[in-house]
Amino acid sequence: MSDFLELTEQYKAPLYVYDGDIIEQKFNLFKSAFDVKNLDIHYACKALTNLSILKLLKKLGARLDCVSVQEIQLGLKAGFEPSEIMFTPNGVGEEEYDRAISFGVSVNVDNIDMLEYLASKYPDIPLCIRINPHLLGGGNSKISVGTIDSKFGISIHQLPHVHRIVEQYNVRINGLHVHTGSDIHDGEIFIRAAELIFSAAESFEQLEYLDFGSGFKVPYKPNDYATDIKSFGEKFSVVFNKFCIKMGKDFHLKFEPGKFLVSEAGSFITKVNVIKQTTACTFVHLDSGFNHLIRPMFYNAYHHIENISNPDGSDKLYNIVGYICESDTFASNRMLPEVRKGDYLKFNNAGAYCFSMSSNYNSRYRPAEVLIYKNQAHLIRTRESLEDILQNQIMVEI
Repeated sequence: MSDFLELTEQYKAPLYVYDGDIIEQKFNLFKSAFDVKNLDIHYACKALTNLSILKLLKKLGARLDCVSVQEIQLGLKAGFEPSEIMFTPNGVGEEEYDRAISFGVSVNVDNIDMLEYLASKYPDIPLCIRINPHLLGGGNSKISVGTIDSKFGISIHQLPHVHRIVEQYNVRINGLHVHTGSDIHDGEIFIRAAELIFSAAESFEQLEYLDFGSGFKVPYKPNDYATDIKSFGEKFSVVFNKFCIKMGKDFHLKFEPGKFLVSEAGSFITKVNVIKQTTACTFVHLDSGFNHLIRPMFYNAYHHIENISNPDGSDKLYNIVGYICESDTFASNRMLPEVRKGDYLKFNNAGAYCFSMSSNYNSRYRPAEVLIYKNQAHLIRTRESLEDILQNQIMVEI
């Protein structure tokens, strides 16, 4: 507790803090869970794109999964080689694919029209196909991306069309990719997806790797359930190795963990502005809102909250809300040690899809970010100022 309070004294609140040692532990845990000949761990950097976090994961041996050209550029700046980067966008135009290819990264194609465009324009470049398996996976409808009505991927029923394009342009398909969603607790969904992908893979002679995305569940509440990655790795390795033996080829196994690697490493610290008692409840107003942490409002996500200023206070019931001029409730009917004006509250599991989804809504500044690694605190992003909000605006004479 005292370490976080010391950080707020030095860097002020609101503040994002990441524990690099936890990221390292998570990466090593994931890596050791699988017993296969070739394992590539591509960090899904949309979860958290700070250059220092990318650099740390590069040091640990990760590769990168990017969903935009801008993420590719950040990855290259952080030290990743183009060969270590997979471009997995959704619904982007030809120009963005062209730019990605100009950087020399691998590309993942998620629709028939784009496949034909790339096959005709770049016949010598190997391509990966993202397949929609029509399997429901994920803890929320907004993060279940493998269903039959999902916008993601090429339907597994459209593979004959894919093969016609492959034969027409003599293009090499070197990878198949599938991702069913996020917050998946039951690893069996990956096994079911694997069975479908294995069946499809048999018809692509030049295949080199199979990519199963990610979506592993992390614990958000005390004693919450999570994916047992060690158990899953053991089971999945057996299934994958059997397929390699059947095909007589040592395929690369790829995964794209994002949340699994960084979620639990992150904390978000806010300061209490106002305690407001009404006839219905007690509101705790923070110096933050969904401009900094939108997951509770967007996904109805749970973040465990701690009162780090008064951890031993008597428990009381609160509604934790922000300062945005709309309903921005972080938590309702949440029991916390007595909260006083000026206290600091810490949100746990704030490493994934928190700062990366922040905004300047209400013309508020985005917070600073700090990385703690090997007992050293490093400022890795300064707090924004008015100059940051104004820098791209042009005021015309009217």
